[in-house]
Amino acid sequence: MAVPAAASVRDANRYRPAEVTGLADLLDRQVRERPDARALVVTGERVHLSYRGLAFLAEDVAARLGGAGLRPGDAVGLICANTAEFVVGLLGAARAGLVAAPLDPALPGSQLSARLMALGARAVLLDPSVPGVSPLPVPPAWPLRVDVSRAGTAAVVLEPGVCEVSQGGGAAGELSDRDALVLFTAGTTARAKMVPLTHANVAASVRNICATYELGPGDATVAVMPFFHGHGLFAALLASLASGGCVLLPERGRFSAGTFWDDMRAVGATWFTAVPAIHEILLDRSEREYPGPQAPPLKFVRSCSAPLNTATQRALERTFGAPLLSAYGMTESSHQATSEPLPQRGALRQGSVGRPTGVEVRVVDRGGHACPVGVEGEVWVQGPTVARGYLADGDESARTFVDGWLRTGDLGALDEDGYLSLTGRIKNLINRGGEKISPEHVEDILAGCPGVAEAAVFAVPDGVYGQRVGAAVVVREADGVGREEILRYCRDRLAAFEVPDRLELVATLPYTAKGGLDRKAVQSRYAP
Repeated sequence: MAVPAAASVRDANRYRPAEVTGLADLLDRQVRERPDARALVVTGERVHLSYRGLAFLAEDVAARLGGAGLRPGDAVGLICANTAEFVVGLLGAARAGLVAAPLDPALPGSQLSARLMALGARAVLLDPSVPGVSPLPVPPAWPLRVDVSRAGTAAVVLEPGVCEVSQGGGAAGELSDRDALVLFTAGTTARAKMVPLTHANVAASVRNICATYELGPGDATVAVMPFFHGHGLFAALLASLASGGCVLLPERGRFSAGTFWDDMRAVGATWFTAVPAIHEILLDRSEREYPGPQAPPLKFVRSCSAPLNTATQRALERTFGAPLLSAYGMTESSHQATSEPLPQRGALRQGSVGRPTGVEVRVVDRGGHACPVGVEGEVWVQGPTVARGYLADGDESARTFVDGWLRTGDLGALDEDGYLSLTGRIKNLINRGGEKISPEHVEDILAGCPGVAEAAVFAVPDGVYGQRVGAAVVVREADGVGREEILRYCRDRLAAFEVPDRLELVATLPYTAKGGLDRKAVQSRYAP
C-alpha cells in the first residue's frame, strides 16, 4: 500500500536521534539516506551544496592531507571565516584522522603563529581570502579554496607548494587519533588555554543539542556565531549537519544585521542561535528591518554564551513570535551543558538557563559540598561532553578538573526541578567593603531601565571600601534617558551598596570575538 505524500513529509521531518560517533562520520547518515538534500547554502549567490557534494569535498581534502605525510593524531590549524572552506577543511581533517584547531582569523599573524606553535600544528589550512592573515611565519600554510558553481557543483583548490609540513612538537604530543578538536579559550596568547575534545565528546554534545531542540531534516538556520568557538561550531553547524538540516553561511562568512532577515528567508530558517549582544542589535533594528508576516515562522530562538536580561528576552519573543530559549555551556564542556526545553517539553523559567542536557550539574559551596535548593554556589558539570583537561597546563587542569567534574567558575543555584539560574562569575565579583556584588545582576537591572540599550558594570578601586561599583551604559538616542533617571531606577530595585557609585553614558561597549562583553577592556577603559 502506497504511503500518502503528506505522511511521507511528516516522517521525513520527524525528529530522530542523531547517529554520530564523532566528526569523521558526521555526514554519513545523510549521505546514505538523503544524498541530494541541501547541507549548506553558500556564497553571495546562495548556492545550495548537497550532502553528497559536501562529503565528496571532505574526502578530497582528506586524501590530499594524507598524501602530504600527515598521520592520524597530527594537529592542523584551521583559519577561515564561516565559509565553505571552513566546513570542508574541518570535515576533511577529521576524515584523515587529524585533530583540527580552529582559530580566530581576526587575530594578528604573530598570535596565530604563537598558538599554532604552542599546539605543535604540522600545517594550517588557510582561506586566502581572509584579510591580513597570510603569510604566516609558521607552520606551513595550505591555501584552501572551494569553488562552488551556480549549479551547486564544487571543487577543492589547494594551491601549489602546499605539500610541506612541520615537525610538530609542542602540546601535540598529548593528542591521539581519539581526539577531534583543540579549541582555544578566550584570552591573550599567553593566557588562552588549549582544550582537547575527543570524537566522543563531540558526538555526545551534538546528540544532546539535537535532542534538546528536536532538530531534523526540516530545520534550517543561518550561521550567526563564528565557528572557531563552540557556540557557532557545535550548536549551529555540527548539530544541523548531524540532524540533516541546512546551514546558510552569510556572504564573506560573517554575520551582517543588514542581510540577516534576507538570509533567514532565503534558507527558510526555523531557528537561530546568537549571543545577547546580537539579539540586542536585531531587536534595535527590528522596527526598520524585521519583515513581519514575511519572516519565516520560527520554532524557537536560542541565546547562549552570556547572560540575557529578562526585558530583552520578552521583547524578542513579542517581536519574533517564538520562544527564546536560554542555554549555558563552556568550551570545556563541548559547549552546551544546560538549556531551557522546547515549550511542549517543559516549562520556561524566567531568569533560568534551563535543565542539564546529557550531563550532571551540581552547585557546591567552598568546601565542595552540594548546596541546598536555591542556595548560591559554584556550578560544577560532569558527563560525556566534559574535556579531560588542558593541553600543556597540568596545574590549571588540576584546579579546574576535579574527579571528573568541571569547576566552571560560575555562580548559580538550582531550583527544586533542576533548573539552573546563573548569578555571575566568581572572578568578576565586586567586593565593596565586604559586600559581594555580582556585576551581572546589576547589569540585568540596568538593562531593564527604559531607554537603556546595554550596560557593563565594573569595579572601581577605592581607598575606603576597597572597591566601588562603576557602570558604563549605552542609551538609545530616541529615548533621551539621562544619568539621574537611570540611577533612580536602580535605587528602586537594588540594595544601596549595589547602586553604581560611578555611571558613565558611552556610545558603545567593547565585545570579544566570541560575542561576550570584554570585561578586561571595560575595566581598563572606565575604571581608572
